[in-house]
Amino acid sequence: MTSLKVHNSYTRQKELFTPITPGHVGMYVCGPTVSGESHLGHARPFITFDVIYRYLRYKGYKVRYVRNITDAGHFEEEGRQAEDKISKKAVIEKLEPMELVQKYTNLFHWAMNRFNNLEPSIEPTATGHIVEQIDMIEKILSAGYGYVVNGSVYFDVKKYAAAYPYGKLSGRKIEDLLETTRDLDGQDEKINKQDFALWKAAPPEHIMRWNSPWGEGFPGWHIECSAMSTKYLGEQFDIHGGGMDLMFPHHESEIAQSTICNHHTPARYWLHNNMITVNGKKMGKSYGNQIMLTQMFSGEHPLLSQAFSPMTIRFFILQTHYRSTLDFGNEALQAAEKGLKRLWDAYGELRQLDFDPSKNRNLELENTFYTACRELDESMDDDFNTAKVLAGLFTLVNHINSLKSGVLERDTMSAECYAFVKKQFSAYLEDILGLQDEHAAERGRLNQVLDLLIEIRREAKAKKDYATSDKIRNQLQRLGILMKDEKNGQVSYSFE
Repeated sequence: MTSLKVHNSYTRQKELFTPITPGHVGMYVCGPTVSGESHLGHARPFITFDVIYRYLRYKGYKVRYVRNITDAGHFEEEGRQAEDKISKKAVIEKLEPMELVQKYTNLFHWAMNRFNNLEPSIEPTATGHIVEQIDMIEKILSAGYGYVVNGSVYFDVKKYAAAYPYGKLSGRKIEDLLETTRDLDGQDEKINKQDFALWKAAPPEHIMRWNSPWGEGFPGWHIECSAMSTKYLGEQFDIHGGGMDLMFPHHESEIAQSTICNHHTPARYWLHNNMITVNGKKMGKSYGNQIMLTQMFSGEHPLLSQAFSPMTIRFFILQTHYRSTLDFGNEALQAAEKGLKRLWDAYGELRQLDFDPSKNRNLELENTFYTACRELDESMDDDFNTAKVLAGLFTLVNHINSLKSGVLERDTMSAECYAFVKKQFSAYLEDILGLQDEHAAERGRLNQVLDLLIEIRREAKAKKDYATSDKIRNQLQRLGILMKDEKNGQVSYSFE
């Protein structure tokens, strides 16, 4: 368990992962804002942390994975007018806010299921934890790091920065924030421009609103995650994850809030995935270059040359280390589609190989397989490097194909080595990377049809109806399916 190293965004170093409670891991990942459909860029963090969740469990840890749903109060104070996304979208779609929330929560869950993401241990909602958020805000006010203006509550960043390292996670300096913070709604209420809202007073037209000690209003975005992570993982937990775009202001603000309430940073390790880009620009609404997940699956988008399956997209994302940028491209996705097929084809061959225990073992060959398999663990222990894992799996694919073609003698590997290779290949392909064979059902039905044709052909030959027998074989050959009569009377087939 102690061999895993992770890159901690907070310290900017790769560190040995040591959980607070031995054998247990608490992980919080910022979930979706369910005011609309998720796009391809949104898929990356959830696939990334699904693999991290899977690997931690594979390592033997008992993991509590908390991923929230932001269904209220997500307004941003950096770069745009303060707004509640849920209320705004509900008006546009002529739906009740909670009706809108349910619609897009369902759509999000549907997409996550298509990607074969495991469900989190707990999936709390912001609206279900208003009491906890109010309680945390009251603690911040009591500590003297918040102030109330016209029914809104703000966090005093300048006062906090005088005592704590504000900006350590994102690398921003308080002096720079004073110069770069934009004038937004409610700025005239603040003591300092860089202060952020803990609670916003609701104007008369605002739909979503709750009672609080400061009047009717709704919570700030940042306080929601602090309250939910504390409730379900404690005052300090092991891993906090999310996209790099959340480092500031969201995660920086979470650290400040939780430090005041709980007297230490909320998470020991901060993990951040990088962005998916389109021609070098981050995929997002502000650039008008987002591709919704339903569009990825259907191919109905001007940037798409075809539809791409959920597993192709998952494979495409995992081909690059999670901390590196990943540029969208049709050719890259098509290459991922072909690469994924190679993996499944080799896995199918691996499961069908058999070995003659009476033959001499080739220890050099066995060592080649053992080494390749063990390097898979080493790659994942190196900050969850799925790119290296996939490269290692393709090394195994080359060895498997050599066994199949006869370049390597298949009867020179021991049954124990073969069982180990098959177990590792299966564990990484299916259990850790979470890939599924999307065409297994179709192949199963095709095999059943071919078995039926073989039987019909066998009966035709028994009746000396060679015309029918040859017709079946020749027609299959035209379709790229080669049928071969073996010496033992069995019939085999292969695909060109």
